[in-house]
Amino acid sequence: MSGTRPPGDGRPDEVRPAYRPLDRFWPYADLDEELSDAELAELDPDLRAALFRSEPQPFSITLSFPRFEGPDYERALELARGAAEYRTVGSGESLRHRARYLPGDAAKLRDLFEIVGRYDECDVLVDDRPVPYARELWLPLVWFLILRP
Repeated sequence: MSGTRPPGDGRPDEVRPAYRPLDRFWPYADLDEELSDAELAELDPDLRAALFRSEPQPFSITLSFPRFEGPDYERALELARGAAEYRTVGSGESLRHRARYLPGDAAKLRDLFEIVGRYDECDVLVDDRPVPYARELWLPLVWFLILRP
């Protein structure tokens, strides 16, 4: 290999870095050992059960809806915050509100769905999973739980 020089022989035409990085994988070195509450909430229910051997959760229906224009938005947020579990996911244009309701809160679920159900972006999740016919079948079945005076 004639014509090659050993690195660092001091010749001026050689480019040397201004610093030497540490011998560790620096972008991920300072991660927390424990998941945050937001990260735990985002886990798939089956994965959460497998990882943490958690007890089965009670049956629930979750409404997930984005920000929308109109006078009913504030009322929808008020109803969503009154759910058994409420949280927001994302930010800006991708912001979504998630309100989880248990069977005893069927009337509250119906009240919120009457506002946000008209939007195609509203998702209905059964036990945190999208299921076929959630709007057409599952929600009307839950309405039967509402006691009529």
